[in-house]
Amino acid sequence: MSAIQREIPLAVVRGEKLSVFPEDLYIPPDALEVILEAFEGPLDLLLYLIKRQNLDICDIPIAAITVQYMTYVELMKDFKLDLAAEYLVMAAMLAEIKSRMLLPKRVEAEDEDDPRAELIRRLQEYEQCKQASVDLDELPRLGREFWQVQSVADFPEQPRPLPEVELSEILQAFRDVLQRADMFTSHEIKREYLSIRERMTHVLATLQEHKFVAFSQLFSIEEGRRGAVVTLMAILELLKAQIIDVVQSEDSYAPLYVRGVS
Repeated sequence: MSAIQREIPLAVVRGEKLSVFPEDLYIPPDALEVILEAFEGPLDLLLYLIKRQNLDICDIPIAAITVQYMTYVELMKDFKLDLAAEYLVMAAMLAEIKSRMLLPKRVEAEDEDDPRAELIRRLQEYEQCKQASVDLDELPRLGREFWQVQSVADFPEQPRPLPEVELSEILQAFRDVLQRADMFTSHEIKREYLSIRERMTHVLATLQEHKFVAFSQLFSIEEGRRGAVVTLMAILELLKAQIIDVVQSEDSYAPLYVRGVS
């Protein structure tokens, strides 16, 4: 033993270095237990047994395979491995197939199905799926066969001089803005709410202040045609109700006057 190995203690317990095992050290039998999951299921185990002996998967010697399978199951029990129920179901299936093959075949039943047919079909499907998983695993994978490369280029930023703008270019840009603004302009028409009943009240209020009122004075030029029509309709409604009266002097071309009916 070299000097370096002597300096390295086996363990440190409460600050004390131990170079040799204590004489009263007791290690339980189950203190160190290694569990290896070599197979992913009963079909994986059967496929392993068949390929290890280079057997034809379509012509499985059930008796020999059953013995080897049960030997592995018993080995799992001895090592205290968690034995899945699927292994026991497969063992029962192998025993059933073995017993059916040992039975004598009837002469009239020459076309009887092979008891191994269902097991062979399941093994072939499992072998295809397993081989497909192996083929997928062998495909190039990011982070295993190749890695993504990232590069950063640090280029110095060149100064960019500001452009010189002429007055004509500013005017041209302003003209474009005006043209775009014209596209969004709209002519809004507001309706004037003129009431005939309100105009009738206005005419009567005017006649209360003056006994005679010239017909033309009842109209307002600022209201335009619509206002004139509303005023005329109000006067006609009052005439119809015999509330007012329109009078004129003997001259045919004399102006008209409006008065209230007493």
